Amino acid sequence: MKKNSLLFLSLLINLCCGEAPKHEKHSVSGEKKAGDANNTIRVGAEQTEKYLPLIKNKRIALAANHTSMIGSVHLADSMISMGVNIRVILAPEHGFRGTADAGEKVDDGIDRKTGVRIVSLYGKHQKPDKKDLHGIDLVIFDIQDVGARYYTYISTMHFIMEACAENAVPLLILDRPNPNGFYVDGPVLEKKYTSFSGMHPVPIVHGLTVAEYACMINGERWLKNGVQCKLTYITAEHYSHRDLYSLPVKPSPNLPDMTSVYLYPSLCLFEGTVVSVGRGTKRPFQIIGYPGFTNEDFSFTPVSIEGSAKNPLYEGKLCGGLDIIRDAELHKINIHRLQLSWLKTMYQNFPNKKKFFNDYFNHLAGNSTLKQQIINDVSENEIKQGWEPGIKKFKFIRKKYLLYEDFE
Repeated sequence: MKKNSLLFLSLLINLCCGEAPKHEKHSVSGEKKAGDANNTIRVGAEQTEKYLPLIKNKRIALAANHTSMIGSVHLADSMISMGVNIRVILAPEHGFRGTADAGEKVDDGIDRKTGVRIVSLYGKHQKPDKKDLHGIDLVIFDIQDVGARYYTYISTMHFIMEACAENAVPLLILDRPNPNGFYVDGPVLEKKYTSFSGMHPVPIVHGLTVAEYACMINGERWLKNGVQCKLTYITAEHYSHRDLYSLPVKPSPNLPDMTSVYLYPSLCLFEGTVVSVGRGTKRPFQIIGYPGFTNEDFSFTPVSIEGSAKNPLYEGKLCGGLDIIRDAELHKINIHRLQLSWLKTMYQNFPNKKKFFNDYFNHLAGNSTLKQQIINDVSENEIKQGWEPGIKKFKFIRKKYLLYEDFE
Protein backbone atom coordinates (compact mmCIF):
# COMPACT_ATOMS: atom_id res chain seq x y z
CA MET A 1 0.00 0.00 0.00
CA LYS A 2 1.32 3.46 -0.86
CA LYS A 3 2.51 5.80 1.89
CA ASN A 4 -0.23 8.37 1.18
CA SER A 5 -2.92 5.70 1.44
CA LEU A 6 -1.52 4.56 4.78
CA LEU A 7 -1.53 8.15 6.00
CA PHE A 8 -5.13 8.60 4.97
CA LEU A 9 -6.19 5.42 6.75
CA SER A 10 -4.38 6.48 9.90
CA LEU A 11 -6.20 9.79 9.85
CA LEU A 12 -9.55 8.07 9.52
CA ILE A 13 -8.74 5.77 12.43
CA ASN A 14 -8.25 8.88 14.60
CA LEU A 15 -11.98 9.46 14.87
CA CYS A 16 -13.88 11.77 17.17
CA CYS A 17 -15.75 8.97 18.95
CA GLY A 18 -17.45 8.57 22.29
CA GLU A 19 -14.26 9.37 24.16
CA ALA A 20 -12.34 12.60 23.88
CA PRO A 21 -10.51 12.50 20.51
CA LYS A 22 -6.77 12.59 20.05
CA HIS A 23 -6.31 16.10 18.76
CA GLU A 24 -3.53 15.80 16.20
CA LYS A 25 -3.04 19.33 14.88
CA HIS A 26 -1.30 18.55 11.59
CA SER A 27 1.16 21.31 12.42
CA VAL A 28 4.46 22.07 10.75
CA SER A 29 7.49 21.35 12.94
CA GLY A 30 9.16 24.18 14.80
CA GLU A 31 6.18 26.51 14.77
CA LYS A 32 5.61 28.99 17.56
CA LYS A 33 2.71 28.59 19.97
CA ALA A 34 -0.77 28.98 18.53
CA GLY A 35 -1.96 32.55 18.80
CA ASP A 36 1.52 34.05 18.73
CA ALA A 37 1.23 37.53 17.21
CA ASN A 38 4.20 36.83 14.94
CA ASN A 39 2.46 33.90 13.28
CA THR A 40 -0.12 34.28 10.54
CA ILE A 41 -3.17 32.06 10.85
CA ARG A 42 -3.44 29.51 8.04
CA VAL A 43 -6.90 28.03 7.64
CA GLY A 44 -7.28 24.37 6.77
CA ALA A 45 -8.07 25.04 3.11
CA GLU A 46 -4.77 26.88 2.65
CA GLN A 47 -2.76 23.84 3.73
CA THR A 48 -2.94 22.07 0.39
CA GLU A 49 0.30 20.21 1.10
CA LYS A 50 -1.51 18.29 3.86
CA TYR A 51 -4.77 17.32 2.21
CA LEU A 52 -4.04 16.99 -1.51
CA PRO A 53 -2.17 13.68 -1.03
CA LEU A 54 -5.18 12.42 0.96
CA ILE A 55 -7.74 13.13 -1.76
CA LYS A 56 -5.79 12.12 -4.84
CA ASN A 57 -7.81 9.87 -7.19
CA LYS A 58 -10.86 10.15 -4.94
CA ARG A 59 -14.36 11.20 -5.97
CA ILE A 60 -15.20 14.21 -3.84
CA ALA A 61 -18.40 15.84 -2.59
CA LEU A 62 -17.53 19.37 -1.52
CA ALA A 63 -19.66 21.13 1.12
CA ALA A 64 -18.74 24.75 0.52
CA ASN A 65 -19.97 28.26 -0.13
CA HIS A 66 -18.58 31.71 -0.92
CA THR A 67 -16.45 31.69 2.27
CA SER A 68 -14.48 28.65 1.10
CA MET A 69 -11.55 30.67 -0.13
CA ILE A 70 -7.80 30.14 -0.46
CA GLY A 71 -6.70 33.75 -0.56
CA SER A 72 -8.58 35.23 -3.52
CA VAL A 73 -9.35 31.86 -5.16
CA HIS A 74 -12.35 29.69 -4.33
CA LEU A 75 -11.53 26.25 -2.95
CA ALA A 76 -13.57 24.53 -5.68
CA ASP A 77 -11.76 26.44 -8.44
CA SER A 78 -8.40 25.72 -6.83
CA MET A 79 -9.09 22.01 -6.44
CA ILE A 80 -10.36 21.58 -9.97
CA SER A 81 -7.30 23.39 -11.36
CA MET A 82 -5.14 20.86 -9.49
CA GLY A 83 -7.03 17.90 -10.92
CA VAL A 84 -9.24 17.06 -7.92
CA ASN A 85 -12.33 15.13 -8.99
CA ILE A 86 -15.22 17.12 -7.48
CA ARG A 87 -18.39 15.25 -8.40
CA VAL A 88 -20.95 17.32 -6.50
CA ILE A 89 -21.17 20.50 -4.44
CA LEU A 90 -23.32 20.54 -1.28
CA ALA A 91 -24.54 24.10 -0.67
CA PRO A 92 -25.89 25.54 2.63
CA GLU A 93 -28.23 28.49 3.31
CA HIS A 94 -27.49 31.44 0.97
CA GLY A 95 -26.33 29.04 -1.76
CA PHE A 96 -22.93 28.07 -3.12
CA ARG A 97 -21.84 31.54 -4.19
CA GLY A 98 -23.56 33.16 -1.16
CA THR A 99 -26.04 35.41 -2.97
CA ALA A 100 -29.38 34.16 -1.61
CA ASP A 101 -31.30 35.96 1.13
CA ALA A 102 -31.70 34.48 4.60
CA GLY A 103 -34.46 31.88 4.43
CA GLU A 104 -34.71 32.07 0.63
CA LYS A 105 -35.34 28.80 -1.17
CA VAL A 106 -32.24 27.73 -3.08
CA ASP A 107 -32.69 25.21 -5.88
CA ASP A 108 -30.32 22.53 -7.12
CA GLY A 109 -28.41 23.41 -10.24
CA ILE A 110 -25.07 23.63 -12.00
CA ASP A 111 -22.29 25.98 -10.96
CA ARG A 112 -21.68 28.14 -14.02
CA LYS A 113 -17.96 28.56 -13.41
CA THR A 114 -17.00 24.95 -12.72
CA GLY A 115 -19.84 23.02 -14.33
CA VAL A 116 -20.19 20.92 -11.17
CA ARG A 117 -23.64 19.82 -10.03
CA ILE A 118 -24.96 21.66 -6.97
CA VAL A 119 -27.25 20.05 -4.40
CA SER A 120 -28.95 22.58 -2.13
CA LEU A 121 -29.14 21.56 1.51
CA TYR A 122 -31.41 24.39 2.58
CA GLY A 123 -35.19 24.07 2.62
CA LYS A 124 -36.94 20.73 2.54
CA HIS A 125 -33.82 18.84 1.43
CA GLN A 126 -31.54 19.53 4.42
CA LYS A 127 -29.72 16.21 4.43
CA PRO A 128 -27.80 14.57 1.56
CA ASP A 129 -29.49 11.33 0.52
CA LYS A 130 -28.03 8.12 -0.83
CA LYS A 131 -28.36 9.39 -4.39
CA ASP A 132 -26.44 12.59 -3.57
CA LEU A 133 -23.53 10.56 -2.19
CA HIS A 134 -23.61 7.76 -4.77
CA GLY A 135 -20.08 6.98 -5.95
CA ILE A 136 -18.52 9.48 -3.51
CA ASP A 137 -15.33 8.42 -1.72
CA LEU A 138 -14.97 11.43 0.57
CA VAL A 139 -16.95 14.50 1.64
CA ILE A 140 -14.96 17.67 2.35
CA PHE A 141 -16.53 20.42 4.49
CA ASP A 142 -15.13 23.96 4.35
CA ILE A 143 -17.58 26.67 5.43
CA GLN A 144 -16.88 29.67 7.67
CA ASP A 145 -19.05 29.74 10.80
CA VAL A 146 -19.58 32.70 13.17
CA GLY A 147 -19.96 30.79 16.43
CA ALA A 148 -23.65 31.31 17.25
CA ARG A 149 -26.02 28.39 17.80
CA TYR A 150 -28.63 29.80 15.43
CA TYR A 151 -26.25 30.32 12.52
CA THR A 152 -27.36 27.45 10.30
CA TYR A 153 -24.08 26.31 8.74
CA ILE A 154 -23.49 24.02 11.75
CA SER A 155 -26.97 22.55 11.26
CA THR A 156 -26.06 21.74 7.67
CA MET A 157 -22.85 20.16 8.92
CA HIS A 158 -24.89 18.00 11.33
CA PHE A 159 -26.97 16.56 8.49
CA ILE A 160 -23.90 16.02 6.31
CA MET A 161 -22.27 14.10 9.17
CA GLU A 162 -25.40 12.01 9.60
CA ALA A 163 -25.55 11.21 5.88
CA CYS A 164 -21.86 10.31 5.87
CA ALA A 165 -22.37 7.95 8.82
CA GLU A 166 -25.38 6.26 7.24
CA ASN A 167 -23.67 5.83 3.86
CA ALA A 168 -20.19 4.89 5.14
CA VAL A 169 -18.55 7.92 3.51
CA PRO A 170 -15.67 9.60 5.44
CA LEU A 171 -15.78 13.33 6.19
CA LEU A 172 -12.78 15.67 6.13
CA ILE A 173 -13.19 19.13 7.66
CA LEU A 174 -10.90 21.96 6.62
CA ASP A 175 -11.15 24.06 9.75
CA ARG A 176 -11.38 27.83 10.08
CA PRO A 177 -11.19 30.05 13.19
CA ASN A 178 -14.35 31.11 15.01
CA PRO A 179 -14.60 34.93 15.04
CA ASN A 180 -16.72 34.67 18.21
CA GLY A 181 -14.64 31.82 19.62
CA PHE A 182 -13.18 33.79 22.54
CA TYR A 183 -16.12 33.29 24.95
CA VAL A 184 -19.13 31.11 25.80
CA ASP A 185 -22.48 32.61 26.81
CA GLY A 186 -26.23 32.29 26.68
CA PRO A 187 -28.86 29.76 27.71
CA VAL A 188 -28.31 26.13 26.73
CA LEU A 189 -30.92 24.95 24.22
CA GLU A 190 -33.70 22.79 25.68
CA LYS A 191 -34.67 19.78 23.56
CA LYS A 192 -38.26 21.01 23.22
CA TYR A 193 -37.04 23.96 21.16
CA THR A 194 -34.84 22.05 18.72
CA SER A 195 -35.06 23.37 15.16
CA PHE A 196 -32.81 23.97 12.16
CA SER A 197 -31.85 27.21 13.91
CA GLY A 198 -30.65 25.28 16.95
CA MET A 199 -30.12 21.54 16.92
CA HIS A 200 -27.95 20.82 19.95
CA PRO A 201 -27.89 21.46 23.72
CA VAL A 202 -25.30 24.24 23.54
CA PRO A 203 -25.35 27.92 24.60
CA ILE A 204 -26.08 30.66 22.07
CA VAL A 205 -22.33 31.38 21.86
CA HIS A 206 -20.54 28.01 21.94
CA GLY A 207 -16.88 29.01 21.49
CA LEU A 208 -15.99 26.19 19.06
CA THR A 209 -14.65 25.99 15.53
CA VAL A 210 -16.58 23.77 13.11
CA ALA A 211 -14.05 20.95 13.52
CA GLU A 212 -14.36 21.10 17.29
CA TYR A 213 -18.13 21.30 17.00
CA ALA A 214 -18.17 18.26 14.69
CA CYS A 215 -16.07 16.33 17.19
CA MET A 216 -18.62 17.21 19.87
CA ILE A 217 -21.55 16.11 17.68
CA ASN A 218 -19.79 12.80 17.08
CA GLY A 219 -18.52 12.30 20.60
CA GLU A 220 -21.81 13.15 22.32
CA ARG A 221 -23.68 10.98 19.81
CA TRP A 222 -26.07 13.72 18.74
CA LEU A 223 -26.61 12.25 15.29
CA LYS A 224 -29.80 10.26 14.63
CA ASN A 225 -29.78 6.88 16.39
CA GLY A 226 -26.41 7.76 17.95
CA VAL A 227 -24.46 7.00 14.77
CA GLN A 228 -20.97 8.41 14.28
CA CYS A 229 -19.27 9.41 11.06
CA LYS A 230 -15.66 8.74 10.12
CA LEU A 231 -14.31 12.19 10.82
CA THR A 232 -10.94 13.84 10.46
CA TYR A 233 -9.81 17.42 10.11
CA ILE A 234 -7.03 19.81 9.17
CA THR A 235 -6.78 22.44 11.91
CA ALA A 236 -6.05 26.12 11.38
CA GLU A 237 -2.40 26.84 12.09
CA HIS A 238 -1.42 29.44 14.71
CA TYR A 239 -5.02 29.97 15.89
CA SER A 240 -6.03 30.26 19.54
CA HIS A 241 -9.41 30.84 21.18
CA ARG A 242 -7.80 33.93 22.67
CA ASP A 243 -7.55 35.46 19.19
CA LEU A 244 -9.83 38.04 17.65
CA TYR A 245 -9.98 36.67 14.13
CA SER A 246 -11.09 39.06 11.39
CA LEU A 247 -12.98 37.32 8.59
CA PRO A 248 -11.56 37.87 5.10
CA VAL A 249 -14.97 37.29 3.48
CA LYS A 250 -18.39 38.25 4.83
CA PRO A 251 -19.97 34.97 6.02
CA SER A 252 -23.48 35.79 4.75
CA PRO A 253 -25.16 38.67 2.91
CA ASN A 254 -26.38 40.43 6.07
CA LEU A 255 -23.16 40.17 8.05
CA PRO A 256 -21.07 42.59 5.98
CA ASP A 257 -18.27 43.31 8.46
CA MET A 258 -16.81 42.35 11.83
CA THR A 259 -19.06 44.74 13.75
CA SER A 260 -22.11 42.85 12.55
CA VAL A 261 -20.41 39.50 13.26
CA TYR A 262 -19.71 40.50 16.87
CA LEU A 263 -23.25 41.85 17.32
CA TYR A 264 -24.99 38.91 15.65
CA PRO A 265 -25.34 36.72 18.80
CA SER A 266 -27.12 39.59 20.58
CA LEU A 267 -29.18 41.03 17.74
CA CYS A 268 -30.36 37.80 16.09
CA LEU A 269 -32.78 37.38 19.00
CA PHE A 270 -34.72 40.27 17.47
CA GLU A 271 -35.62 38.00 14.54
CA GLY A 272 -38.13 36.55 17.01
CA THR A 273 -39.75 39.95 17.56
CA VAL A 274 -41.35 42.83 15.67
CA VAL A 275 -38.03 44.72 15.64
CA SER A 276 -36.04 45.19 12.43
CA VAL A 277 -32.32 44.38 12.64
CA GLY A 278 -31.55 46.63 9.71
CA ARG A 279 -32.07 44.20 6.86
CA GLY A 280 -32.60 46.30 3.76
CA THR A 281 -30.07 48.92 4.86
CA LYS A 282 -26.33 49.29 4.52
CA ARG A 283 -25.88 48.36 8.19
CA PRO A 284 -27.71 45.09 8.92
CA PHE A 285 -27.16 43.71 12.44
CA GLN A 286 -25.82 47.08 13.54
CA ILE A 287 -29.06 49.04 13.85
CA ILE A 288 -32.48 48.13 15.27
CA GLY A 289 -35.89 49.73 15.25
CA TYR A 290 -39.52 49.76 14.18
CA PRO A 291 -42.10 52.32 12.97
CA GLY A 292 -43.18 54.42 15.91
CA PHE A 293 -40.08 54.04 18.06
CA THR A 294 -39.31 57.53 19.33
CA ASN A 295 -35.76 58.64 18.76
CA GLU A 296 -35.18 62.08 17.28
CA ASP A 297 -31.49 61.32 16.67
CA PHE A 298 -31.73 58.13 14.61
CA SER A 299 -34.01 56.52 12.04
CA PHE A 300 -33.78 54.33 8.94
CA THR A 301 -35.97 53.10 6.09
CA PRO A 302 -35.46 49.51 4.84
CA VAL A 303 -35.50 49.01 1.08
CA SER A 304 -35.31 45.97 -1.15
CA ILE A 305 -31.70 44.98 -1.83
CA GLU A 306 -31.01 42.19 -4.33
CA GLY A 307 -28.88 39.46 -2.85
CA SER A 308 -29.33 40.38 0.80
CA ALA A 309 -32.84 41.61 1.57
CA LYS A 310 -35.38 41.39 -1.25
CA ASN A 311 -38.37 41.79 1.06
CA PRO A 312 -37.08 43.27 4.32
CA LEU A 313 -39.26 43.87 7.36
CA TYR A 314 -40.89 47.33 7.19
CA GLU A 315 -39.82 47.87 3.58
CA GLY A 316 -40.35 51.51 2.64
CA LYS A 317 -41.40 52.50 6.17
CA LEU A 318 -39.56 54.94 8.40
CA CYS A 319 -38.25 53.19 11.51
CA GLY A 320 -37.11 54.95 14.65
CA GLY A 321 -34.48 53.01 16.51
CA LEU A 322 -30.98 52.71 17.85
CA ASP A 323 -27.57 52.91 16.25
CA ILE A 324 -26.08 50.06 18.25
CA ILE A 325 -22.46 51.22 18.09
CA ARG A 326 -23.39 54.71 19.23
CA ASP A 327 -25.57 53.29 22.00
CA ALA A 328 -22.84 50.87 23.08
CA GLU A 329 -20.32 53.69 23.35
CA LEU A 330 -22.81 55.88 25.26
CA HIS A 331 -23.65 53.18 27.82
CA LYS A 332 -20.23 51.47 27.83
CA ILE A 333 -21.66 48.18 26.51
CA ASN A 334 -19.19 45.54 25.27
CA ILE A 335 -20.21 44.46 21.75
CA HIS A 336 -17.82 41.49 22.03
CA ARG A 337 -20.19 39.79 24.48
CA LEU A 338 -23.81 38.62 24.36
CA GLN A 339 -26.00 41.51 25.52
CA LEU A 340 -29.69 41.72 26.49
CA SER A 341 -30.00 45.45 27.23
CA TRP A 342 -31.18 46.31 23.71
CA LEU A 343 -33.81 43.57 23.81
CA LYS A 344 -35.10 44.88 27.14
CA THR A 345 -35.14 48.48 25.84
CA MET A 346 -37.10 47.63 22.71
CA TYR A 347 -39.67 45.57 24.61
CA GLN A 348 -40.18 48.27 27.25
CA ASN A 349 -40.79 50.91 24.55
CA PHE A 350 -43.12 48.86 22.33
CA PRO A 351 -46.74 49.95 22.89
CA ASN A 352 -48.55 46.65 22.20
CA LYS A 353 -46.43 44.26 24.22
CA LYS A 354 -48.60 41.23 23.47
CA LYS A 355 -47.47 41.48 19.84
CA PHE A 356 -43.77 42.09 20.47
CA PHE A 357 -42.65 38.43 20.34
CA ASN A 358 -43.41 35.93 17.59
CA ASP A 359 -43.39 32.12 17.73
CA TYR A 360 -39.77 32.00 16.54
CA PHE A 361 -38.34 33.71 19.62
CA ASN A 362 -38.34 30.69 21.94
CA HIS A 363 -36.54 28.60 19.30
CA LEU A 364 -33.83 31.26 19.06
CA ALA A 365 -33.54 31.61 22.83
CA GLY A 366 -33.64 27.84 23.25
CA ASN A 367 -36.23 28.06 26.00
CA SER A 368 -39.44 29.83 27.04
CA THR A 369 -37.84 31.32 30.14
CA LEU A 370 -36.03 34.25 28.51
CA LYS A 371 -39.20 35.61 26.93
CA GLN A 372 -40.99 35.56 30.28
CA GLN A 373 -38.01 37.19 32.00
CA ILE A 374 -38.05 40.05 29.49
CA ILE A 375 -41.80 40.46 30.03
CA ASN A 376 -41.29 40.48 33.81
CA ASP A 377 -38.45 43.03 33.56
CA VAL A 378 -35.92 40.74 35.24
CA SER A 379 -32.50 42.40 35.35
CA GLU A 380 -29.88 41.36 32.83
CA ASN A 381 -27.53 40.29 35.64
CA GLU A 382 -30.17 38.03 37.17
CA ILE A 383 -30.99 36.49 33.79
CA LYS A 384 -27.34 35.74 33.11
CA GLN A 385 -26.82 34.28 36.57
CA GLY A 386 -29.52 31.75 35.70
CA TRP A 387 -27.47 30.65 32.68
CA GLU A 388 -24.36 29.86 34.71
CA PRO A 389 -25.12 26.22 35.72
CA GLY A 390 -25.85 25.27 32.09
CA ILE A 391 -22.77 27.09 30.82
CA LYS A 392 -20.57 25.43 33.44
CA LYS A 393 -21.84 21.97 32.45
CA PHE A 394 -21.38 22.74 28.77
CA LYS A 395 -17.81 24.01 29.28
CA PHE A 396 -16.92 20.74 30.98
CA ILE A 397 -18.10 18.83 27.89
CA ARG A 398 -16.54 21.37 25.52
CA LYS A 399 -13.05 20.87 26.96
CA LYS A 400 -12.98 17.28 25.67
CA TYR A 401 -13.19 18.46 22.08
CA LEU A 402 -10.92 21.52 21.99
CA LEU A 403 -8.29 21.47 19.24
CA TYR A 404 -6.78 24.86 20.10
CA GLU A 405 -5.46 26.76 23.12
CA ASP A 406 -8.49 28.01 25.02
CA PHE A 407 -9.36 31.43 26.46
CA GLU A 408 -9.58 29.95 29.99
